[in-house]
Amino acid sequence: MTRLDTLTSWHADWTGLRVAVLGLGVTGFAAADTLTELGADVLVVAADAPDERATLLDVIGARLVQGDLRSIPDELRAHRPELVIVSPGFHPDHPLLQWAAAEHVPVWGDVELAWRLRDKVGEPAEWVLVTGTNGKTTTVQLTATLLAAAGKRVAPCGNIGIPVLDAIRDPQGWDVLVVELSSYQLHHLPRTGPGSLRPWASVCLNLADDHIDWHGSAKAYRDAKATVYANTRIACVYNKADAATEEMVREADVQDGARAIGFGLGTPGPSDFGVVDGILCDRAFLDERRDMALELITLEELHAVGLSAPHIVANILAASALARSFGVEPRVIRAALLEFSLDAHRIQVVGAARGIRWIDDSKATNPHAADASLRAFDSVVWLVGGLLKGVDIDDLVRTHVRRLRAVVIIGVDRAALRDAFARHAPGLPVFEIDADDTEQVMPQAVGRAAEVALDGDVVLLAPAAASMDQFESYVERGRLFTEAVQDYLGGEADDDESASGGGA
Repeated sequence: MTRLDTLTSWHADWTGLRVAVLGLGVTGFAAADTLTELGADVLVVAADAPDERATLLDVIGARLVQGDLRSIPDELRAHRPELVIVSPGFHPDHPLLQWAAAEHVPVWGDVELAWRLRDKVGEPAEWVLVTGTNGKTTTVQLTATLLAAAGKRVAPCGNIGIPVLDAIRDPQGWDVLVVELSSYQLHHLPRTGPGSLRPWASVCLNLADDHIDWHGSAKAYRDAKATVYANTRIACVYNKADAATEEMVREADVQDGARAIGFGLGTPGPSDFGVVDGILCDRAFLDERRDMALELITLEELHAVGLSAPHIVANILAASALARSFGVEPRVIRAALLEFSLDAHRIQVVGAARGIRWIDDSKATNPHAADASLRAFDSVVWLVGGLLKGVDIDDLVRTHVRRLRAVVIIGVDRAALRDAFARHAPGLPVFEIDADDTEQVMPQAVGRAAEVALDGDVVLLAPAAASMDQFESYVERGRLFTEAVQDYLGGEADDDESASGGGA
């Protein structure tokens, strides 16, 4: 047994352990802060280091090496790390990770480190793991909301923006952590051994090609996502409309007694969550599930609070399944959903006038998310484009031609989109925004959309692409779109402006 094998508790002896932390983003800093608190000897290696975090490293007692990471820094070699903690952004073939492999230095992600340290504050919290190509953040927020409504002390964390390491160190402690996991984080999680997670419940919401450039292949991406189900103890929740997720559950090595729970928009079978006559139902967590179902909430009620888009309903069903695995009562779920609001930039109505709704779904950063967004509406002026990350856009365009009034293309990867529309919709009005100034992209796009949108249309920002070609993030992209819409509309707005993300 190696020393690392014994480090499975906050109260183990981490003193003097030589650790290299790769990256100084939110995750990297949380890892460095945690490890220095434990008494480890920490060297942070980063291409870029924000001034504030670099200063704090010195305060907490960690060292920093900054610069070009295409070669191995001398300071890293001299440090002779016994362990490397890698931030999610580092590609598997990064020179530093190749060096670690050649030197036989174990590599952990921040999630494995957090799992090993989860007993800092009293009884460790139960973990619920959420992944999928799309819908992760919404489902994490929904699940945390439902559990909190039932009186659980719950923290949404992980890829949602709050590092898991910060959550496990919170002095108040938690009953449940709802952990959003990206494929990058899952890539570094072991399925066996002392660092393997044993979650209460887990879900992969859906699977579509994404981040192929990072993982190297669709199979590698799929295999990373499948890790979410490993060692699950109570409930493996999967999407009945996505055979890949059911296959993941079938293949997973889970704990004895773990149940497979399906969710979908159709009629649920025993052990499923679904929809019957406009009512969301649970046929999994009740003794009479072969003959009965528990009513959760109606589609009509969800529409009234802006939660009736089909993919949002699917997320609600998944979150309800996770919550019900803890025994949260249906009446509690219904009450919590009636008070729930979607995040900004997720199917958010940002303006309405002359019968036209303007909707910000900037968080639709890949074709799968954009597909779900488009399906919610009948007649769309579509704002699309950005960094496509090597993903084929053809199927998305072909699928939705019939609902498109016009298209406004933004971003740097315009050629692939232009060619796809030429092939599948040669008569469709297509406008390209070729603006060098980030501040001008959305005003020009909104202006073009306004020229062609008609009463009953939705102008939908669902880019199907990442934002970093022209914007700092999808948040900035959505904010600038919202500002451009509001500037265009001025004081004009329909009296019956709806916040609903729902459509046909």
